[in-house]
Amino acid sequence: MALVVDLDRLRAALAGLPGLAGWRDGALEPLTGGGVAHDHVRIVGTGLLARVPRLSQFALAAADNLAYQAECFRRLAASGRVPRLAAVLPPGAGLPMGALLVAEVVGRPVRLPDDLAAIAATLAAIHDLPLPPERAPLGDHPDPVGGTWAVIAAQAQFFATAPAKPAVQAALAEEIAWAEAFARSAAGRPQPRTLVATDTHPGNFVIEATTGHAVFVDAEKALYGAPAIDAAHVTLATSVLWSAPDAEPVPADAVLAFERAWLARLRPELAAAVRTWVRPLRRLTWLRSMSWFARWWTLSRDDPAWSAATLDPALAAHIQGRVRLFFTAEMVGRVRSEWLGPGQLPEP
Repeated sequence: MALVVDLDRLRAALAGLPGLAGWRDGALEPLTGGGVAHDHVRIVGTGLLARVPRLSQFALAAADNLAYQAECFRRLAASGRVPRLAAVLPPGAGLPMGALLVAEVVGRPVRLPDDLAAIAATLAAIHDLPLPPERAPLGDHPDPVGGTWAVIAAQAQFFATAPAKPAVQAALAEEIAWAEAFARSAAGRPQPRTLVATDTHPGNFVIEATTGHAVFVDAEKALYGAPAIDAAHVTLATSVLWSAPDAEPVPADAVLAFERAWLARLRPELAAAVRTWVRPLRRLTWLRSMSWFARWWTLSRDDPAWSAATLDPALAAHIQGRVRLFFTAEMVGRVRSEWLGPGQLPEP
């Protein structure tokens, strides 16, 4: 894997931090696999990781992207369920997009459906945080459905180049038409809005060894929007299978139990306001994910910043395989059966 960070430059930048000046041997350990948007480097013996952006998924300039990500960690810290932000390394030579230093979470990957109750508690801790009077620089969607529809509409252009046969393309067109109409109908209606984590697929949680908490580790895309989208993203088949190829989709009864556990942990007035949005926002969240997959599929071939060639080869092959799977008629039909036909998920 080609790291975007020069380890010698990273070591020099770290040596200038008061708390790290004497760290043992100056040892750095790049973590294999990484992710689409970050390299991860363990700062050996300090309990810290360097999260080094490879690109901005919000198309922000390097300094703005880093400031946004740092503020995401700061805002989510009040939940007690995200890693502590220790320092920010500004963009510079060898660190073209800078880096964040965050506490390394010692624990294990999530096991589904066993750990859904822990994830429900984490989401509730985030969603129950009060809305601050000043929400910049984080994104703020006064109309959360409209904000999500805008993301989908911008990414939907990539469906044309996704690995999808005509029947799947037709199904996606039906979902786009539904989402556009739903967004129009939701505009102007009161919608629950909270701080949301956004990218809540199960692979972005670690079960902490000492507490058993489900710690959310990929906090870079937080914003103020619809909490039901966070809950949906956890258990959709496209989320569950994204980072764990041997996983099985979550059964309907476990999805319902998770949703009810999450709602039960929210303050009562928020839970009451959220409940009626859970089903339509699950449908919208799936379309948001599918449009992102189509975007990645196209840009990973055409855009140097997104190039699959810069990723760990096993990770790139895994993502390509997942995207192909998600655009099969069988998988699309399986997910859509949650809201179409006799097997629909009941209200939580």
